[in-house]
Amino acid sequence: MEIEIDAVKSFLPHRDPFLFVDGVKEIILSEESKGKDELEMKDLIGSTVVGLYKTKKEHPIFEGHFPGNPILPGVVQIEMMAQVSSFALMKAVPNWRDMKMDVMLLSVNSSKFRKPVFPEMELEIHTKCTKIRGPFMTNECVVYHNGEAMSEASVMASVKFV
Repeated sequence: MEIEIDAVKSFLPHRDPFLFVDGVKEIILSEESKGKDELEMKDLIGSTVVGLYKTKKEHPIFEGHFPGNPILPGVVQIEMMAQVSSFALMKAVPNWRDMKMDVMLLSVNSSKFRKPVFPEMELEIHTKCTKIRGPFMTNECVVYHNGEAMSEASVMASVKFV
């Protein structure tokens, strides 16, 4: 694994029960960006991130959604996608450990929830950066379980380091 949970917590401002990334399996830069000594934000277009998350049966969200038939809400899957997509920024902001990330989800488009996500599922979240304009970053995202697409969406977030 490229990024373990301690580094996830150092990078993201989220904490339990609203942290939906257990680790990052890989961050792959676009062919055009590979080999560059220093990356700018625009160099992240085309980069992909694969994040991991296991839906734990004791997570409090399952107590109310739905009792006796626990299903991970779609809005949580969207949040998971947004959290994973931000890890591409590690490649363009080498001093991220010395900064605070200010991140905000701005829009969600083309969301589809294909299959329910249940407790104890091991998920892979795949994201691909498709657009960057200033602090705004758009990613196409798919959540997989055992190679099967569970949900997908295009998410746009504002990301700043201060």
